[in-house]
Amino acid sequence: MRTQALVPFVLLALMPPAILLAQDAVDDPYMWLEDVEGERALSWATERSDATLLEFQNMPVFDSIMGETLTILGSPDRIAMPSMRGDLLYNYWRDNDHPRGYYRRTTWDSYLSGDPDWETVLDVDALVAEEGVPWAYRGMDCLGPAHRLCLVSLSRGGADATEIREFDLERLEFVEDGFFLPEAKNGATFIDENTVLVSTDFGGGTMTSSGYPRLARLWTRGQPLSRAETIFEADVTDMAVFTGTFEMDGEDRGVVMHLTTIFEREMHLLLDGELVRVDTPADAQAFVAGDQLVVRTVSAWTVGEITYAPATVIAMDVHRFLAGERDFRVVAESTGDRIVQGAAPTKDYLLVNVLDNVQGELWRYRFDGSEWIGERLPVPGMGTVRVASADVDTNRFFFSYSALTQPNTLYLGEEDGSIGEVRRTPDMFRTAGLTVEQHRATSKDGTEVPFFIVHREGLEHDGTNPTLLNAYGGFQVSRTATYNAILGNAWMARGGVYVLANIRGGGEFGPSWWEAALKENRQRAYDDFLAVAEWLVEHGVASPDHLGIMGGSNGGLLVGVAMTQRPDLFDAVVVQVPLLDMKRYHKLLAGASWMAEYGNPDVPEEWAYIGKYSPYQNVRENVEYPRALFTTTTRDDRVHPGHARKMAAKMTDMGHRVFYFENTEGGHGSGVTPEQQARMWALTYSYLWRMLGARDRPSADDG
Repeated sequence: MRTQALVPFVLLALMPPAILLAQDAVDDPYMWLEDVEGERALSWATERSDATLLEFQNMPVFDSIMGETLTILGSPDRIAMPSMRGDLLYNYWRDNDHPRGYYRRTTWDSYLSGDPDWETVLDVDALVAEEGVPWAYRGMDCLGPAHRLCLVSLSRGGADATEIREFDLERLEFVEDGFFLPEAKNGATFIDENTVLVSTDFGGGTMTSSGYPRLARLWTRGQPLSRAETIFEADVTDMAVFTGTFEMDGEDRGVVMHLTTIFEREMHLLLDGELVRVDTPADAQAFVAGDQLVVRTVSAWTVGEITYAPATVIAMDVHRFLAGERDFRVVAESTGDRIVQGAAPTKDYLLVNVLDNVQGELWRYRFDGSEWIGERLPVPGMGTVRVASADVDTNRFFFSYSALTQPNTLYLGEEDGSIGEVRRTPDMFRTAGLTVEQHRATSKDGTEVPFFIVHREGLEHDGTNPTLLNAYGGFQVSRTATYNAILGNAWMARGGVYVLANIRGGGEFGPSWWEAALKENRQRAYDDFLAVAEWLVEHGVASPDHLGIMGGSNGGLLVGVAMTQRPDLFDAVVVQVPLLDMKRYHKLLAGASWMAEYGNPDVPEEWAYIGKYSPYQNVRENVEYPRALFTTTTRDDRVHPGHARKMAAKMTDMGHRVFYFENTEGGHGSGVTPEQQARMWALTYSYLWRMLGARDRPSADDG
């Protein structure tokens, strides 16, 4: 704050929040837009959203894309991804008759028949009609092995905060006077029929500065929540305390996960009524399955005389580990551009995801008593492979494969080790004549940055192709070549070129790829992104008049930085649910939890580098910027909608023309119902087509 130097530090620290907020407002006249549901702020957002929607609704392509997107979202040909629970398979499904969705189940035989007979478990649309609350389904956690008693999470308007209610899977109804948690950033799991391990907002002082629970309690049936026994307490400056279960030795065991930062954690198992810390490295990713403790390293870990390299999966008997032994065996390790991403357990296997030059592989490993033996499962290349559902009680598991132009295919791994295709989604957009390539651009410091590009065969390198560049570049998130029917239909099938960049900050090439863009090195991620954009221009794929960028959340920050640093390079910028005000991000909602990624702007040495790229602080009055589209949702309780609101308002008052749209629902996403989502995507792609134009652009129905 500019006024801080006028006030002694000790007095400043003692000032009430209202005074500090008032001082911040001196520097930021748009802070009133941070009042999420304030009348003035909502009126501002509604007025601009209505104007933006009106601007694009009149384009012929808007209705076309919206209708086609609704068809995609409601298509009966989508794969009903199964979730194994006991002897049945469950699925959450939305269609035209159930826009908010319903949770359903069927038998294995029925599912594998190709025409399942589904039984409705919970109809969310019916619940909304009954209670008059815009619920979104957020999951169900059940007590094994019977899987009768469950805890259902419901979100109002798609927010991260949920209400949790007890549900009976036999009676298919909520349990009267059962366990209930009011709306908060909740976590709850059954320990036994009468005990729940819970982390929630227990009242004053029980939440962290990041807005997450900091206490874990054991809650007994019939007991007031306020009387539940506290078994773990974190500091208010820590990120969070989450609760869950692992299946260990055939029983569900409670787990308290204490996150000191978003990347560092302590895991505690609830054994015989006592919490026992599992002493693995703070940055490692670990879980217990059966009798095995499985760890994926992030930093190198030296155990005795053995050092396990980053991105290595190791395992050993959990009982011997808790007794002090450290006799790990390597399951899978990374080499060069081949990076081990993570693992999932079945009864006797570990399923390991690998990226080899950002191309997905899935391996199945089995321990033979002395070492882990692996086999690669048969799927095509240059795509994404994911474990869809697995359980430690069986060796059957589902996994999926898709690529940029190949729809999702679901496979089943059987008990005997065989692999079979279960079903395949038909083409949701025209892929004839499309080709997928992988290239590399050279970043400012000489680093080679890979990217995928999808275009029509015979692409003319004359700079006139409407081109959309997308990336994320943060939090170890790996962006891979996967099928996106909405993107494919609205952009690629209509003649647009699509580019997905694997910039630093992500996890595509392991922990070092992420660490290279942490904190003071953040600019490297932005340099990588700009290098890919420059490659597209230099090779005649696009010119600045035909090059657009799009990103959400941390990706919204990415494109906001790109716009303010190189406004000459783009003619369209879609900034989705973004971070933009990096001076105040840590004071808004969950923002404090991301300081391990970006740094603390209250520390002068750290603001010195954050301030160089923060879009909100670096936008200038006398610079020509692309006419950006900012989108957010009122119910986003993760990244504050104030980021998008304030940036749009500030740019408008500087004389820059921008578009702004805010969904009333959606949480940290594009909407809850298919109609909300389809409207958002129709708006987004109509904007891109208007801004980027096209030479001889075909319709979606053209070959």
